[in-house]
Amino acid sequence: MKKILTIAGSDCSGGAGIQADIKTITMHGMYAMSAITALTAQNTTGVYGIMNSSADFLKNQIDCIFNDIRPDAVKIGMVSDVEIIEAIAQKLKEYKAVNIVADPVMVATSGSRLISEDATDALMTRLLPLADIITPNLAEAEVLTGMKITTREEMEKAANHLLSLINDVLQMSKLEDGREELSSELVCLPDVFYDMKAIIDGSALDKGISVDFSEDSIWVHPYVITNPLYLRQIFLNIYGNSIKFTNFGGKISTKQECIEEKDNVITYRWIISDTGIGMSKEFLKHIFEPFAQERADARSNYHGTGLGMAIVKKMIDKMGGTISVTSEVGKGSTFVVELPFEMGAAPEKSKKEEADKENSIHGLNLMLVEDNELNAEVAEILLEDEGAIITMVNDGQQAVELFNNNPVGTFDAILMDIMMPVMDGLTATKAIRALNRPDAGIIPIIAMTANDFAEDVQRCLDAGMNAHLAKPLDIEKVKKTICEHTIELYNKE
Repeated sequence: MKKILTIAGSDCSGGAGIQADIKTITMHGMYAMSAITALTAQNTTGVYGIMNSSADFLKNQIDCIFNDIRPDAVKIGMVSDVEIIEAIAQKLKEYKAVNIVADPVMVATSGSRLISEDATDALMTRLLPLADIITPNLAEAEVLTGMKITTREEMEKAANHLLSLINDVLQMSKLEDGREELSSELVCLPDVFYDMKAIIDGSALDKGISVDFSEDSIWVHPYVITNPLYLRQIFLNIYGNSIKFTNFGGKISTKQECIEEKDNVITYRWIISDTGIGMSKEFLKHIFEPFAQERADARSNYHGTGLGMAIVKKMIDKMGGTISVTSEVGKGSTFVVELPFEMGAAPEKSKKEEADKENSIHGLNLMLVEDNELNAEVAEILLEDEGAIITMVNDGQQAVELFNNNPVGTFDAILMDIMMPVMDGLTATKAIRALNRPDAGIIPIIAMTANDFAEDVQRCLDAGMNAHLAKPLDIEKVKKTICEHTIELYNKE
């Protein structure tokens, strides 16, 4: 018999909370356990009182359960304050809980608010990233995203926003506690910025914004030792913000210069200016703080998470650089980034050409499964530039249907996002592997996800995937991984 723990509030009328959870769990033939976060006085007409459990008492409840009857799954319901949220997150991590479902109970059916304002950010940063499944209703999704949700299109936008938020939270968490190591490799800076420029120009064109990259930019030493993923994320985030907060017909300009060359270290400076809506002096003091958003409509109208600049600052600090911002409301903003790089030697042409030939994906038919439009666009550009033939789909269900409806051998490999609406990547992989056709068990399926902990990689492999690629994608690693597994496929055939 499966054992299920519900961590939730008590509903004296029996229509919600632990009472409803216990009934549901029992009716499905499973053993129900509960840890009570709060007592509520409520019925179908409204919520008339809330009495929270203490954080220590809640921890005691969870300890008693995990030390005796360890649950096979955990469902989290009503959590009304920061201390309760912190207690739950601490204990679930301590006991390495699995199969976590987060139901962000924030608004009662009657419309009554069940969570404090300060607890909302704690819920998003501490609990939601731990969950395998998140089940907000429309009212709760509106609170989490700041969006009004009335149509299917708005639902999809809200879901994508939540996925972006959680990915940002996970990365921020890794940066803060030191779990994300700064790996470095030989990089050609002009190549990196050329690739980014194509993405930036495309996004700006859609909004009628002109982007001017200084023509007199000189790469004094183009080959350096650095982390290309950090580099891309830093600048795509800065330019993305400038594009997002600049109105139609606006302008973004960039000046690049070498400011120091000393002891095999070269330091470059980038000055990125826009004619956007600008920021107040008061907000500039908090711009690099998590969830800092000056405008009340930032989440809804601009689809911002409030974590982008905090992540950028952490990355730049880790690289030994600096970032500063000046801005004026109604006139625009200027970002100044300075980054030091260890100088590297240019690779021998023959070796580079051999490596490119060895890891060529030219002519391969790849299915790209990605629901986030920006991520999909970036991946498609990178892969097509390498000569691959790309077929795009937006969710796991579409991927399964497309694979099954095409002849054997149509696709050489599948690049599969993990967190998607309709059907996630793990479920889609299992469904493909279960199909009754000769290539179902051998087609290379490669995960694409921002979650690159050992347990995340193992979950992908357990689902039947062949490999795991961390976001943002490094095209050289993507090529190498695809080539390795397509060669294995051909050998099997």
